[in-house]
Amino acid sequence: MTVEEKLLDELRRSREILEPKEEPVVEEKKPKGIKDKTIKLKDDFVDFIKKYKVMGLAVAFIIALYLGALVQARVADLIMPILSYIPGIGVIADWAVGPFLLGHFITAFLTFIIVAFVIFILVKVTTKIGIE
Repeated sequence: MTVEEKLLDELRRSREILEPKEEPVVEEKKPKGIKDKTIKLKDDFVDFIKKYKVMGLAVAFIIALYLGALVQARVADLIMPILSYIPGIGVIADWAVGPFLLGHFITAFLTFIIVAFVIFILVKVTTKIGIE
């Protein structure tokens, strides 16, 4: 199986997992008062949380946010200072062409490339270990 076929299989499995499952329609009694409507709304909300796996998504999002911050800190505090010792690159952030902060863009681009590479390495290592 080629890499492309493996990726397509993985994407198909991910789509199947994330698609909401149709549940059998159960006829309910009509709500009589505002209390009944509130209870139905609460039940609908709980079903929404369960069906779309919102808690897992929220946890993954929060972890990804802090992992991104960790990688950004590593790049800003460890890698970029090392790059500043290379002659001619030391003050990239101060480069400007007229009103355009060219150095800031170059620094952001380098940071993106380094962060993407670090995440690529993390994905490779976790895949090799068996954490998916």
